Amino acid sequence: MVQSAILERLAIVRRGRRLEYFTIAWNALEGLVAVIAGIVAGSISLVGFGIDSFIEVTSASTLLWRMSVDADVLGRERNEKRALKIVGVCFLGLAAYIAYESVLDLWFRRAPEHSIPGIVLACVSLLVMPLLSRAKRKVGHALGSAAMHADAKQTEFCTYLSAILLAGLLLNALFGLWWADLTAALLMAPVIAKEGIDGLQGKACDECFGR
Repeated sequence: MVQSAILERLAIVRRGRRLEYFTIAWNALEGLVAVIAGIVAGSISLVGFGIDSFIEVTSASTLLWRMSVDADVLGRERNEKRALKIVGVCFLGLAAYIAYESVLDLWFRRAPEHSIPGIVLACVSLLVMPLLSRAKRKVGHALGSAAMHADAKQTEFCTYLSAILLAGLLLNALFGLWWADLTAALLMAPVIAKEGIDGLQGKACDECFGR
């Protein structure tokens, strides 16, 4: 019975690692496309979305390392706290950057160009991120891992960013509302900041119990 439980946990850990490898590959590509498209179009929200994708890569990479010592409960918890603080700082920095640049662009009425690649990217992300987040939550529940739940929450958060981004880009492209993209970026800032504060405080999951 004990051996069976160990083998089952190992299988779940391998599934979790595959999800994190996919997260790293996807977000690296997503971030690169978003940042390039954002710079070309002058879109602050699109650049911010790309930077968020790179933060996801950092989080996923850290979680892979943490899962490599899954058998060591003390080590897993310690690594989890470190990762949450690192990601928390990154999120706060991103929130400050987006807020600062958006306010300046609104003040000086800097209008971003239309970005078809950004719109396509946001649409694809809206399809992929919810599925990935759900899969991570299942693994987190099976392992009793607050760290995996936190990572799933970040992936879910990326879905919200995609929706805000898409709304801003579409309003700009279809109706010429130059301020829509910048307003979308400002809407991102407090949500990102809250995630950063939660990370610094070590708030990962209210329903996780070590197993």
